Amino acid sequence: MKSLLLAVLCTCTLLMALPVQAQLYSSADFDKKYDGLLKHPGVQIESAEAINYMYNYKFALADKEFRWLRLRYPSHPMPYFLMGMAEWWKMVPNTDNPDYDDRCLALMDTTITLAEKLYDTSENKLEPAFFLAGAYSYKARIYSERKKWTKATFAGKNALKYFEKCKGNGDLNPELMFGDGLYNYYAKWIPENYPLLKPILMFFPKGDKVSGIKQLEKTANNAFYTRVEARYFLLQIYSMENQYDKAYDMAKFMTEQYPDNPFFERYYARSAFVRGRLTEAETLSKDILTKIAAGKDGYEGVSGRTAAYILAYINQNFYHNNAEAKKYYQQSVDFALQTNAKNAGYYWSSLLGLGRIADAEKNYDQARAYYTEVMDNAEHKSAQYQEAKKAVKEGKASRREERRKRKD
Repeated sequence: MKSLLLAVLCTCTLLMALPVQAQLYSSADFDKKYDGLLKHPGVQIESAEAINYMYNYKFALADKEFRWLRLRYPSHPMPYFLMGMAEWWKMVPNTDNPDYDDRCLALMDTTITLAEKLYDTSENKLEPAFFLAGAYSYKARIYSERKKWTKATFAGKNALKYFEKCKGNGDLNPELMFGDGLYNYYAKWIPENYPLLKPILMFFPKGDKVSGIKQLEKTANNAFYTRVEARYFLLQIYSMENQYDKAYDMAKFMTEQYPDNPFFERYYARSAFVRGRLTEAETLSKDILTKIAAGKDGYEGVSGRTAAYILAYINQNFYHNNAEAKKYYQQSVDFALQTNAKNAGYYWSSLLGLGRIADAEKNYDQARAYYTEVMDNAEHKSAQYQEAKKAVKEGKASRREERRKRKD
C-alpha cells in the first residue's frame, strides 16, 4: 500500500513507460518532423523491448537502452527520466527500502533541470511540461513514502501545475486520463479511510472513486505510455475495493506478460489464494520462494512473507501437514522480521497459525508465547488480535481444568 500522502500526490502523476529505444535517426530529421521525442512513431514502435525489460526486472538490459538515449540526446530530459523510473521500479517490491531513493531523486532533478530549459526555449511546451509533471510526481511519491510531508507537498503541487499545462492535448489524452483517474479515486478514498487528512484535501478538488476507476481502466486499455502504470494501481485498488475477480484477472495477465516482475506475481498469488484457486496459489508461491532463494532481482522479504504464509495455510488446512505448515509459518515470520514488518497482517496471522499448531500439540507455553506476540503487535480492532486474546483466555481456562483434574 502506498503511504497516505502518496495517494494524494499521485493524483497529478503522469507516470509513464515512455519510449526507450531509438534507432539511428538523425537529430535534425528527428526534431524537424516530430518536434521532440515523445511523438516519434519509430521510437514508440521500437520502445516495446526496452519497456518489457524494465517491467520484467531485466534492469541491466533496460539500462543499456536508456544510456544509449542519454548518449544520443544528452540535453533532453527523457533518458534521465527513464533511468529514474527504473530506480523507482527497483523500489516497488518493498517501498520501505530507501536504497534507491538518492539515485532516483538525483535523476528526477536532472530531468527537471533539462525540462525547464526546454520549456523556456521551445515553442512546444507540452513535451517539457509532460516530463516536469512526471519527475515532480516521482519525487512526491518518494518523499511521501519517507514521510517528508513538506517536500512531498511541494513536489506534488509542482506536478499538478505542469499536469494542468498538459491537459487538453488530444495526442496525449489517453495518457493524461491516468492522472485524472488517480486523482478522482484517491481524493475520495483518503478522507473515507483517514479522516485526519481531510484538512490537506481542502485545497484539492473533490474526487469520485467510480469515475476514477473507469478512467484508470480506459488508460490501462488504450494508453501507450501509461498503461502498465495504470494496471499497477488498479491491482491495488481492486484489492482495496474487494473486487477480487478483477484483481485476479489483471494480476494473471500481467504476470503472463512479465513473469519475473515480483509485484505482479505476488498479487497474482494473493488474488488466486483469496479466490480459492489453491493449486494455482501454491504453484505461484513456491515459484516466488525459489526466486528469492536464487537472488532474482526484486524478489525479497515482502513477497516472501506472502508466499510462505499461503503455503503454510494450505498445508495446515488442506493437506493437514502441520510439520510443513510450521516450516512455512516460521518462514513467513522470519521474512516479516527481515523487513521490519511486525505491523503486517501476515506476521500476525503466521504467529496465530503457529499458536494453533502448538495448542494442538499440547505445547501450551509455546502457544501462549505466540499469542502474546500477536497481542503485542497487532491492532486491537483486528481479527488476529481478538483471536489471540480469546486463545490466551481459553488457554488459561484449559490449564486450570487440567490442574483440577490432576488433583482429583
